[in-house]
Amino acid sequence: MTTVPFPPLAVPPKLVATDLDGTLLRSDGSLAPRTKAALAAAEEVGICVALVTGRPPRSVPALLERIGPHAVIAANGATVHLPDGAVAQTFPIPFPAAVRLVRRVRATIPGVSFAFEFGEASGHEPAYPDWSFGGEAVELVGPAEEILARVPGAPLVKMLAHHPALPLADFYRQARHTAGPSAETTHSTGLSLVEFSAPHVTKATTLVAWSNRLGIAVDEIAAFGDMPNDLPMLRAVGHSYAMSYGHPDVLATARHRAPSNNEDGVARVLEGFVSARAHR
Repeated sequence: MTTVPFPPLAVPPKLVATDLDGTLLRSDGSLAPRTKAALAAAEEVGICVALVTGRPPRSVPALLERIGPHAVIAANGATVHLPDGAVAQTFPIPFPAAVRLVRRVRATIPGVSFAFEFGEASGHEPAYPDWSFGGEAVELVGPAEEILARVPGAPLVKMLAHHPALPLADFYRQARHTAGPSAETTHSTGLSLVEFSAPHVTKATTLVAWSNRLGIAVDEIAAFGDMPNDLPMLRAVGHSYAMSYGHPDVLATARHRAPSNNEDGVARVLEGFVSARAHR
């Protein structure tokens, strides 16, 4: 696919979907005032905004407080949150399927450890790296099967697996092959972490379903991303933007190139959308 710099669109999108880490947020995790203002301006002229992230649902309240009242698709498509943070939809991994997947991956890839996201709760095996949780205290620590048995009433929205020695490319290839059609398999950090969602649940499937509820067609959506977990979303929409320092697969897939997250790339493109919408 030919990738070109971000030209003004003849017709601005009705919905903007943006990844967060490496895309909307700067590399230090901060949100530029210009970016926050551009998101608010887009909503003011009638362009809907959806924050589409691999981050878990428990992070949503803090994100909305920092970024502003926008819809959020979290955990790579497993949950949809309204601008006030309320959960609108959930697409969980069935617990029996999760246990089977844990056992298959563990048997196929010795040395792997697991973590789990249950909406507001989370847990991980003792060998799973603490840095993945940013130093947060995690109450559920133990063998994977024990954690899955202890939280039967909460939806399992995301599984993560870590390997201490395998390079990411090898680990991802083996994990994806092992999971097969029983789970969606992706990665987003550049580290040796692999992420699993329920079958057929991706950023794309949930974004398209959400846009249909809003009466917005896929060719009226612009999406921004930088990592492989953004690929389904970028392929699904009418206007796809790769951040300039994005993953090679993302750069090869997106139709347009946006300046980097540290150059407020999403904001700069959004400002063009807002200007075009205001002058229509």
